[in-house]
Amino acid sequence: MKHVRFWLGCALLVFLPVGARAQDPQAPQEQPPTPQTTDQKIEELDQKIRVLNRKIELNQLDQEAAAEKAKNAGGVTADKNGFSIKSADGAYRLRIGGYAQLDSRFFLDEKQRSTVDTFILRRVRPILEGTVAKIFDFRIMPDFGAGQTVLQDAYVEGRFSPAFRVRAGKFKPPVGLERLQSGADLLFVERALPTNLVPNRDLGVQVAGDLASGVASYQVGVFNGVVDGGIADADTNSEKDVAARLFFQPFIQSGGPLKNLGFGVAGTSGNHTGTAASPGLPSYRSPGQATVFAYRADGTAANTTIAGGRHVRIVPQAYLYSGPFGFLAEYVSSRQNVTRGLVSRDLDHRSWQAAASWVIAGGEPTYRSVNPKVNFDPSAHTWGAWEVKVRYSKLDVDDATFPLFANPATAIRSEKAMAAGLNWYLNRNVRLLFDYERTKFVGGFSTGDREDEKLFFSRFQIQF
Repeated sequence: MKHVRFWLGCALLVFLPVGARAQDPQAPQEQPPTPQTTDQKIEELDQKIRVLNRKIELNQLDQEAAAEKAKNAGGVTADKNGFSIKSADGAYRLRIGGYAQLDSRFFLDEKQRSTVDTFILRRVRPILEGTVAKIFDFRIMPDFGAGQTVLQDAYVEGRFSPAFRVRAGKFKPPVGLERLQSGADLLFVERALPTNLVPNRDLGVQVAGDLASGVASYQVGVFNGVVDGGIADADTNSEKDVAARLFFQPFIQSGGPLKNLGFGVAGTSGNHTGTAASPGLPSYRSPGQATVFAYRADGTAANTTIAGGRHVRIVPQAYLYSGPFGFLAEYVSSRQNVTRGLVSRDLDHRSWQAAASWVIAGGEPTYRSVNPKVNFDPSAHTWGAWEVKVRYSKLDVDDATFPLFANPATAIRSEKAMAAGLNWYLNRNVRLLFDYERTKFVGGFSTGDREDEKLFFSRFQIQF
């Protein structure tokens, strides 16, 4: 026991001073965090979070503003649709474009007459168009093809709503379906025979619009009035023509294989009167652009056929573009009162066409041509789009025309043309067309029928 008490005493002597020192109030102590210090840190952290959120918000606003500025910024652009300049708000725009066509015409097996195999600049058309004050569009398009200068289009159009637009100037009257296609979008090198009977360009004022989201469209206009196939910059009398067109695309909103089905009817009506010096009557051409029909005219009143009154055209028309298949058809009746000497008569000339195409690779057809899915690029093994095509068209001159109003030895009674070919669309801007067309004539030659026209066409076209 003595030994136990001894060792306990020694232990107390050793540890008691240490414990006393640990409890010494003079020794520095680590203070626990006070409530005030914790609140300050939380407040500082909250302030930092608010500042960071504000920076993020400002950065987002800057990005949105930059995107909006870039969207509305004015400037110059160049793409497959041409060169354009626009204002920052988009209210003013100018586009410079155009197209050029180099054609070849080679006539085969000619015996009765001599025609020239030739290369020709068929159309050379710079296009200047734009927008003024957001709703007013304009278009100016001269043509320098075939070594001549002709002002084709020059008009202004106000777009007041999708259902109401007003156009004034020189442009295509709303009549022929194929005529209303741009010269750069044609399926064949030359338009079909019905285009002989519809107006080309005229001066006037037109109201137009789209109804029910494009299901129906209309055009109604008052024009100076031109002869079949005609283009003019002035009128020769005070009478005016009224032209109108109503066109339907019933499935344009629903989609499906009939989305691009369209059909309608167009027409004109007016009074045309001529003189021996200016008969006011047309001539008609073959696909090779040879004049194959003309009225009698020698400059004297007794031997010149002139326009004698009412001229009415009726033009039913339709197209369908579904998948790789395309089809276009139209019929034209052109009824004109003519006079020679003391004899007057209403002559009804008629024409129709049906054209079909099949894109065998690389795209789909539309009324506005084919837009290739891929461009021609041999290094990438892509070849653009390829299209085969066929067409039949016919024109019949009223039998009552002969022999009083036209000479059967020089003017045909009818013509029918059969064509086939291949189109190669290298890209949206460059294409090659190859056609063979054979036209058979009734009458038009001193000993009977005019010789068949057998013609190989080709076209190189660039558009921008």
